[in-house]
Amino acid sequence: MQGAELAQLGIGAVVVLLVVFYGGTFMMSMRIGKKEEDADAYMTAGNKVGFGVSAASMTATWIWASSMYASATSGYTYGVSGPIHYGLWGALMILFIYPFGRRIRAVAPKAHTLAEVMYARHGRSSQLMLAGSNVVGSIISLMSNFIAGGALISLLSPLTFIQGVIIVAGGVLLYTLWSGFRASVLTDFRQVMAMLGAVAVIVPAIFFAAGFPTAFTTGADNLTAQQGSFFSSDAFMNQGAPYIAAVLAYAIGNQTIAQRLFAVREDLIRPTFVTATIGYGAMVIGVGMLGVLALYLGIEPMGGDPNNLVPQMAATFLPPVLLAVFFVMVVGALSSTADSDLAALSPIMMADVYGQNVAGKNRANPRTMLLVGRVTMIVATALAVAFASLQLNILDLLVFVGALWGALVFPVIASFYWDKVTNKAFTVSVIAALAAFLPVRFGLVPTRGAVGLVIDVLATVGVGVVLGLMVFGFFGLRVAKIVGTVAAVVTAPFALGVLHGYTTVSASLLAYAVSTIVCYLMSRGSSTRFDFSLIARRTGDFDQEHVAAPAGAPAAR
Repeated sequence: MQGAELAQLGIGAVVVLLVVFYGGTFMMSMRIGKKEEDADAYMTAGNKVGFGVSAASMTATWIWASSMYASATSGYTYGVSGPIHYGLWGALMILFIYPFGRRIRAVAPKAHTLAEVMYARHGRSSQLMLAGSNVVGSIISLMSNFIAGGALISLLSPLTFIQGVIIVAGGVLLYTLWSGFRASVLTDFRQVMAMLGAVAVIVPAIFFAAGFPTAFTTGADNLTAQQGSFFSSDAFMNQGAPYIAAVLAYAIGNQTIAQRLFAVREDLIRPTFVTATIGYGAMVIGVGMLGVLALYLGIEPMGGDPNNLVPQMAATFLPPVLLAVFFVMVVGALSSTADSDLAALSPIMMADVYGQNVAGKNRANPRTMLLVGRVTMIVATALAVAFASLQLNILDLLVFVGALWGALVFPVIASFYWDKVTNKAFTVSVIAALAAFLPVRFGLVPTRGAVGLVIDVLATVGVGVVLGLMVFGFFGLRVAKIVGTVAAVVTAPFALGVLHGYTTVSASLLAYAVSTIVCYLMSRGSSTRFDFSLIARRTGDFDQEHVAAPAGAPAAR
């Protein structure tokens, strides 16, 4: 199998496919544009997006080329359960978002970003902390999608990796720049339909071309005992557990998700998220199985880079016509998320930086806001292209960013439900969590002895926090406390003395635990009570001539 020849499409075929794809999406976005642009529509499409487009957009945003590549990498690294741990938990996290989403929309029906809501709820420091984390996360996400595009084009054509990155970046920017979020959601619908259809054909075609099901018998010797076990502890501790924590953080802290939450009609939140859950799980697990197949076949990733696995399998086993379909599928997947990242970055700079902190809510000029949004897209694209040249491991990037956002999850959720959470509690808890997370994640502190035990204890508390938060949205605080407590108690005998050895998951859980403990202790004794009805009055449309929100920042509560 190592000597198998890889098929290529040729420069001409690749250029034609890219021109048709990006040219078509550009023409679609031009039809969306208006002579008199609307800053609010540019950010959230007027809060009236319907079910079909919303569900497709949520699915397409969550399904990106990076998730396909990372799922395959998980399958190749951890064996048969790897894609399940990646795709199943990612899908369930979409489902777990929607009860929180309904609460967020109830208190902030016309908001544009979560950071904007934090400004109305707490003040400037909490807002900028959440906005800053989203800028970093979205640029990393954008970079990883460009990496995926560069790897795809360099493997399937004579073009180089950097040329592929620049082509994809230019194509995405071309159709997103003019109409912003509206272009993102409407092109997502077409892209996700094409992706789902392509996966239904391409994955079975590769399996049967590779000798399925015989390959799973003859290649069993290529797997370790852990890789061959569906209940692999290695797969759970190194992939499943960190990803459960990471994707919950993505769900709460990621502006691309929040933006769709603010855009969809409020009565359609539940069906939108349920549909996206099913679509994401089916597609990502299916593509991830290509990594498992490569493991059974004894295929080594080209150049030792696991990002090459998916296009490598396609180039090895697909005929030219299906290879072209595969190419368009992956380009659609990475583009649907890259345009979401650009559309998410623009309202952060438009609403949170310019609208709230530079001009002020009552004095913001919608035309200037549009200019700020478009310049943001151009600068972000340039930065992501520059960083993409580093060719970092996509799976590591996804887990790291999700874990980093874990520091924000409890303070953000608590701020929507608990009227005693203060600006100081929010800010200090996030900083404390990051201060604990970063040294452990990067091995800057010794984890033996007493330090290791402290990490294990806090990570065990983190297990209870994660499971408690998942349950809280559906069943309320009382059930969440019971589930969280039981989860921590049951986990303790297995975690103490062991968990600190799994750096990725222990650092992630540590961030959850520290932020929760600090935020709770600092808020518990607060004598203030926040009136949640103020949020709706302090957020809203920038294009209205008269805005209800008072000028200047709200008082910290």
